[in-house]
Amino acid sequence: MTIASEVKQCLANLKGVEAGLSSLALRTQDDQAKRTLHETMLVVNEVAKDLKQRIGELEREEPQYKGF
Repeated sequence: MTIASEVKQCLANLKGVEAGLSSLALRTQDDQAKRTLHETMLVVNEVAKDLKQRIGELEREEPQYKGF
């Protein structure tokens, strides 16, 4: 597995974590837990955005990684 494909797999995992946090935040009744889950989801979203940007950089720097 190439570095680019591992980074893309990591991004997919982060998106799964983000979706899980969102789902939990919607289902919980506890307001503090809901707020904490939502805030954590936003942090994970920012990390995912940064990682997506890094994937773009990898693809520009190393054309052989494009599309992996």
